Amino acid sequence: MPIIVKDFVQCRLLKFIGFFFSLFILIKPSLIFALHTSDPSVRLLQNRITNNFSSKYCKAIKNGLSKDEAMTSAIIKTENILSFSYNPQKKWIEKDDLANQISIQVVNDCGWSFGLIGKEGIDYFKSYFLEIYEKTTPDKNLSS
Repeated sequence: MPIIVKDFVQCRLLKFIGFFFSLFILIKPSLIFALHTSDPSVRLLQNRITNNFSSKYCKAIKNGLSKDEAMTSAIIKTENILSFSYNPQKKWIEKDDLANQISIQVVNDCGWSFGLIGKEGIDYFKSYFLEIYEKTTPDKNLSS
């Protein structure tokens, strides 16, 4: 076979293999990119943590506590509940993902009462939550 034909065949073969590999990733992405956080039991635990925190934070705000006091109180109470939890899934929760979910929940539940709405409110609350969380529990990890 001439070199030009041989290169053409190799190029077509590589494109053919690349096409099927890409098609496989599109059809079965869960086999390639599966994470522990996609486990339904991890999601359920994360939802429970989020609901617990949001409930405590919003209730504290409604009772007249400042944002800082409400945040610290909700973090400590949620952390205390998790400290006694023997759920092995808590180690698979990512802090950034949890902070994002908590921020969305709080802004949706009671953010309007202290001026947080939309994406800007969620972003602000997330950074505020992470900052206060690091100060409140420097040697603990809410999600593990």
